Amino acid sequence: MTDRVVVEADGGSRGNPGPAGYGAVVKDAATGEVLVERHEFLGVVTNNVAEYSGLIAGLAAAAETGASTVDVRMDSKLVVEQMSGRWKIKHAALQPLAAEARELADGFDRVTYMWIPRAENSHADRLANVAMDSGTGRPTAKAATAAAKTAAAKVTEPDRISPVGWTGARGTPTKLLLLRHGQTAMSVDRRYSGRGDVPLTEHGRGQAAAAAKRLAGMPGLIGEDGEAAPIVASPLTRTKQTAQAVADALGGRVETHPGLIETDFGEWEGLTFTEAAEHDPELHRCWLSDASCAPPGGESFDAVYVRVRQALDDLVEQYAGRTVVVVSHVTPIKTLLRLGLDSGPSLLFRLHLDLASLSIVEFYPDGNASVRLVNDISHLS
Repeated sequence: MTDRVVVEADGGSRGNPGPAGYGAVVKDAATGEVLVERHEFLGVVTNNVAEYSGLIAGLAAAAETGASTVDVRMDSKLVVEQMSGRWKIKHAALQPLAAEARELADGFDRVTYMWIPRAENSHADRLANVAMDSGTGRPTAKAATAAAKTAAAKVTEPDRISPVGWTGARGTPTKLLLLRHGQTAMSVDRRYSGRGDVPLTEHGRGQAAAAAKRLAGMPGLIGEDGEAAPIVASPLTRTKQTAQAVADALGGRVETHPGLIETDFGEWEGLTFTEAAEHDPELHRCWLSDASCAPPGGESFDAVYVRVRQALDDLVEQYAGRTVVVVSHVTPIKTLLRLGLDSGPSLLFRLHLDLASLSIVEFYPDGNASVRLVNDISHLS
């Protein structure tokens, strides 16, 4: 028996709503020794329901240890702020869960709640993923998405017109907020930076924070129920760091999609424009005007188009009719804008995107699209 324990809890949903699970771990506050682990598959629910379920399981497990004081640590800003009494609980589905958590908390002498970055909640996150993985054979993310689309179709006006009425676009669009990552050491030297996994510089972290503040002030990114918009990033460190700044500002969490990764520059990785041109003069000239040309050992822009097209299909299927923050790199963002504009590959060579810039494009269910913003860096001034 220990007097004071730490509860780390997490929950996740693959689809939101989608197949979900929670994880919770109870540790001795003095030694860090793991006392109890809990995880469970929940069926199809939202992220927030899963996160609250993790908290409830963690508090119940803490009670089993006989502890009198509990320090709860979670990467869900929503749950931490609501349980601390600083945010109201507006969503009806969360109110009974919060009440159950409070009832459990009342059984201790003292309970504190602290938000921690997701990286520091890896134990509970791993357990939550184990729980979600155990749901094989139960409703899949694709099935959950299809159900959500069906439900949305019942409440969507069939003749709703796009804000840009002259396009004739109909239905509720999936809005992508396209954020380029912040500065890295490679971008300082203007070197080709593709699959090389470089972190943000201090200035880049500042750019990410400024962009996150901008997004946090935009309407539609936090729902009336307190649910943050989905945040999907390339799997590289510089994009995940930028996306995490956004997640911290919104109280959300970062997912990754491999299709959003930057172009593979092959042997040109780390070279400047001049160095690459000197290394392969004819091929470099071709690459600057022909999307089918690829760097030695690298990837053509045509190949990037194929995988980004698939990534877009995945995003629109999973988050139909919602606003999604997409944190990526120059070429994938240009490609998404190209898809929105229904333009040819020449756009790739004529469009400039700054570090930490914001662009916005909407994709409608009827196949239309509307580019609303390109390369906005007003938040960096």
